[in-house]
Amino acid sequence: MARPITILHEDAHLLFCAKPARMLTVAAPGGRAADKGIPLLQRLADQGKELLAVHRLDYETSGVVVFAKDSATKVALEGLFRKREVQKSYILLLPADPSPAHGVIDFKIKDHGATASISKDGKPARTRYECLRSVGPCRLVRAFPETGRHNQIRLHFAHLGLPIVGERKFARGRDSAFKARRVLLHAESLSFTPPHLDHRLRVKAPLPEDFEAALAQIEADPALRRRGPRR
Repeated sequence: MARPITILHEDAHLLFCAKPARMLTVAAPGGRAADKGIPLLQRLADQGKELLAVHRLDYETSGVVVFAKDSATKVALEGLFRKREVQKSYILLLPADPSPAHGVIDFKIKDHGATASISKDGKPARTRYECLRSVGPCRLVRAFPETGRHNQIRLHFAHLGLPIVGERKFARGRDSAFKARRVLLHAESLSFTPPHLDHRLRVKAPLPEDFEAALAQIEADPALRRRGPRR
């Protein structure tokens, strides 16, 4: 039996939950991707939660997702995302040190529907990041996407020659010594002022078990540990 979805925060107007990796947020149009299992929205409905989707995470990405409980809240939250009034943070694992250790990635992204690419013809896309700690030859990083383009964080680091550990879609043949079962990208937090509150709300999702297990496996591997962070 599937494990219940973890509810992180809930009130009369909205609900935050922790999306597991390798799960769609909502059903794909036209029944596509039916082989990817029951979407998050349906799983929550099965738990008695009638909700409206506001935003999405990639299939392989874990982390915090917010849903609305009524149409007015849905419209208001979509407006906050559109106006970039929602602050987001992500945790990810890179195969080596980025240079500089703290910085901004600013490459335009063009959306092609099912995928996206770095393109001069694309829309502005900006990601701030900071290194947290070494994990064997890898580096744990926190990223703050200031725009919300399709596959933004994955594309930005892949374009720097540092595809996220577990990346296949945008890796272009570059990969880390450690082979993860999925892209090690986690939506850590969402922060915004909901329309029904007069203060900012910040909700965090802890790293899931599979992410923590991957970090532990890398740190416990003598061959990987001896290599140290690549620079």
